[in-house]
Amino acid sequence: MSDPGQDTPPPPQPTLTDGVVTLRPWTDADIDEAVAGHDEEIRYWFGFPVVTPSYDVHKQAVDNWHTWYAEGRRRVNFLVEADGAVVGNVEVQDRGDKRGSLSWALYAGRRGRGYATRAVRLLVDYAFEELGYERVEAEVDPRNVKSLRVAQRAGLRREGVRRVTPGMADVHDGTGVVVLGRLASDPPITEPEGFRSILNSALPRKRGISQVLVRDTAGRVLMCQLTYKRDWDLPGGVVEVGESPQLAGVREIEEELALTIDPGRLLLTDWLPPWGGWDDAICLVFDGGVHDPSILATMVTEPREIRTAEFCTPDQVAERAADYTARRVAAALHAAETGTTAYTESGISGG
Repeated sequence: MSDPGQDTPPPPQPTLTDGVVTLRPWTDADIDEAVAGHDEEIRYWFGFPVVTPSYDVHKQAVDNWHTWYAEGRRRVNFLVEADGAVVGNVEVQDRGDKRGSLSWALYAGRRGRGYATRAVRLLVDYAFEELGYERVEAEVDPRNVKSLRVAQRAGLRREGVRRVTPGMADVHDGTGVVVLGRLASDPPITEPEGFRSILNSALPRKRGISQVLVRDTAGRVLMCQLTYKRDWDLPGGVVEVGESPQLAGVREIEEELALTIDPGRLLLTDWLPPWGGWDDAICLVFDGGVHDPSILATMVTEPREIRTAEFCTPDQVAERAADYTARRVAAALHAAETGTTAYTESGISGG
């Protein structure tokens, strides 16, 4: 990483190795072998206009890499060598604020042997130890499963998906790019904490919703009229990160209705498929017990989310709620009355 106020040229580009792969500076003697290694996979993922670049085009790239290195190492590109052959290249580019972006490519016939992971690990260590970066990151097309695995095995954590602008749609098919990052302060991947952190960042995460079935002595169900949709629903909401689902439903009732309800047993697990811009989710319905209707006399609704709340008969639930919500309420009521615990998908029993 360059210092804008420093005129001292950087030290010569080093050679790095882990005993299997070697990262070294490019020479003109490497160009023919590198050109021969380009194939449709490289062209596709990088959005190159042609499959195989000409010698002169690749020579210009090599010259640029040497220039950028000399100009404060704002881009450092290494040739990757294994068993005496040119197998690919890796690069880190200065993005400012002690942050570098990574890219890599392996040539045809050189993939599937672990070279990319080894090379990216060497590059990350170099970026932290020699260039002084505090963060490195990579942006990978979500369909490029091999590169996602390389990034994670090299110690980068999956952080999210960045949407792309329309101008990038031809390259990334409008799907966005997965952002993966690693901090200099992160524990090494060779340590249990570091390995678990990377694995945790890549595993699927499903949204959790906690609701509470509160009944009155007449057998009616407490339902909320929401401000952000026309349909009525059970009280509850999204479970926060690190929060108990059982306590989440109780918290939501306190925040939205100012009612204190003791948490009861789980009545229903309902899977909600993707719908209307929402990802799929798991909805857990807990038993809020039976209460005197007068409990609503102390209710204070949160005006940003709740218009009103009432105890509703089953017929009123069917009339006011969406069909899948009505099915969920009916399934939860049945579980409460029979002392069972049920599983449904969009309120429909799989059994």
